[in-house]
Amino acid sequence: MKADITNRSDIQQLIDSFYTKVRADDTIGYLFNDVAKVNWEQHLPRMYDFWESIIFQTGNFRGNPMTAHMALHQRSPLSKSHFDRWLSLFNQTVDELFEGNNAELAKQRALSIATMMQIKIASSNDPHSII
Repeated sequence: MKADITNRSDIQQLIDSFYTKVRADDTIGYLFNDVAKVNWEQHLPRMYDFWESIIFQTGNFRGNPMTAHMALHQRSPLSKSHFDRWLSLFNQTVDELFEGNNAELAKQRALSIATMMQIKIASSNDPHSII
């Protein structure tokens, strides 16, 4: 039996492993490596804060992920297949490393985040959308 996500060190392990997969991925890696040109030394600690806030309600994340993803979408359109792949890699990484209530919470929140971003991006593409 695997342990659950219980502290920031677990979050770091999850996020480091996840983004290692993302960077090497044929479907979405280019968005991070070539389009966004992510500075990983800056990005990873922000992701630790983000997921620590999501799972443990620490409140230590400051920023607006939606704004960053909308800007990325303007440079290189994000599709459902991109979000599906991101979610698949995230869930796969969680399942490889952890199990328990917080692991399930992380996967549920990832699905909610991916869904909300897709809705916002879709509505930004259609000026007549009611969303």
